[in-house]
Amino acid sequence: MNDLIKTPVTVITGFLGSGKTTLVRHLMANPQGLRLAVIVNEFGTMGVDGEILKGCADAACPAENIVELSNGCICCTVADDFIPTLEALMALPARPDHILIETSGLALPKPLLKAFDWPAVRSRITVDGVIALADAEAVAAGRFAPDVAAVDAQRAADPGLDHETPLSEVFEDQIACADVILLTKADLAGPQGVAAARSAIEAELPRPLPILTVTEGAVDPRLVLGLGKAAEDDLDARPSHHDGADDHEHEDFDTVVIDLPEITDPADLAARIARLAAEQNVLRVKGHVAVAGKPMRLLVQAVGARVRHQYDRPWGQTPRRSRLVVIAEHDDVNPDAIRAVLEAVPA
Repeated sequence: MNDLIKTPVTVITGFLGSGKTTLVRHLMANPQGLRLAVIVNEFGTMGVDGEILKGCADAACPAENIVELSNGCICCTVADDFIPTLEALMALPARPDHILIETSGLALPKPLLKAFDWPAVRSRITVDGVIALADAEAVAAGRFAPDVAAVDAQRAADPGLDHETPLSEVFEDQIACADVILLTKADLAGPQGVAAARSAIEAELPRPLPILTVTEGAVDPRLVLGLGKAAEDDLDARPSHHDGADDHEHEDFDTVVIDLPEITDPADLAARIARLAAEQNVLRVKGHVAVAGKPMRLLVQAVGARVRHQYDRPWGQTPRRSRLVVIAEHDDVNPDAIRAVLEAVPA
């Protein structure tokens, strides 16, 4: 009879740096008696989040149950990557009870839901729910709001133009597809910021949805798992800016990987990364860096000008290689200019 029961999948979406990996780590640490599997999708060729999650593997979610798919959007490579990955997880000797999918921060969740209609998986898997994370501080600051003046100017120049900014479109598609919205970074936004973010999100919702405030991914798993939404059968209630399109593109955004020499001052590196946000509109920076005299590697995570860094584990047998992935809107990605700022870090 177990073979006739569909395995539930939870899709975790949200913009770059909204806390998706932190939420997955929390769910892995609090599995509610479930055997979990995780698929994590990275935008770009260099993965960071998958390695972080594998470092948290345990009996409830062993390392072989954690799969990282890099270099693009999983719903753009359904036949080649996504479906085979799902089938491989379902074929494990101990089949997972629940699968978590962490999308890339630039992913549109609705095309991914359409992939669950493929015959190879439809009879075996159901989308239990879509959880959208929204960075309260960023939303309150208007980072995802369209630049009304700029859009109006574009429309005046081309009356046939009808779109918002790439940031606002991705953000709105993610929350419109959700069953639950988690308002993250509440500690950084403060009460007024949380209230402003909540109002901004409610104004964009196509239907009433629960909005929960969380810090560091700490949410009761019972509020996000076991929803039973069968979201693959409810696509019409989840509008997208890209409805009617045969496919979707990610040409509005781009990524570059920067190799760095060993550094001596993490604070100086953090300041330079913050400069990238201010001077070159960089959206996201993450990776690992070698610090002179330190046996631990430095994990760097930046969202805009907000930069965090901490030593996460010893280098051990891993080569001491400093690499950062930088993500920005396509027109703002200037590898030489980015490299000039970062490589100037004193060695």
